[in-house]
Amino acid sequence: MNLSLLPTCGTKFFEYKGGWKKIYSEDFMPNEKEKIISSIKKAVEVTGFKVEKVWGDVIEDRGSQITFSALGQRAPLKEKKKWDPDYAKRKKIKAILDTLIPEFSVRMGGATSVDVTKPGIDKAYGIRKLREVLGISLKEMIFIGDALFAGGNDYPAEQAGVVSIPVRGPNETKRVVEAIIYCLSDRGQEA
Repeated sequence: MNLSLLPTCGTKFFEYKGGWKKIYSEDFMPNEKEKIISSIKKAVEVTGFKVEKVWGDVIEDRGSQITFSALGQRAPLKEKKKWDPDYAKRKKIKAILDTLIPEFSVRMGGATSVDVTKPGIDKAYGIRKLREVLGISLKEMIFIGDALFAGGNDYPAEQAGVVSIPVRGPNETKRVVEAIIYCLSDRGQEA
């Protein structure tokens, strides 16, 4: 089995060919992490969007990406959908972060999150790396994401020229992937 994974907005690349191999990880320096985390805390404080109940970490250091999840990483999808359905809250947080940390890339992701990465290190970067490593064209790729809108963390992948399919969450992603696999399988080809 061959498998390539590009987690955290394409800031990391892992390949499986009989065993896992890290291709790259665009990690932050400790001082960069401190600045990003303190800026996120300040932006949330300025907007007044701090919530009473959270499920898991609200600010997560993923090494190559710092993610703010307003309700916590493990919040139920039902709660996430209620918190910022029109993206207005995260747009305000992003606007503040854009002024506090202009040297980094700030994008909205998922239902309640804001992701911070190094500039230029985003899903388009990951797509280009995937193309190089696998030696395939953009036309041979399909990207599935829930934040394909301008300013969303999936938007760079679509802008890179990959066929992109918008979804509303993990369950819909699973159904889309299953449909693609079926269509590419022998059974799908017979239909």
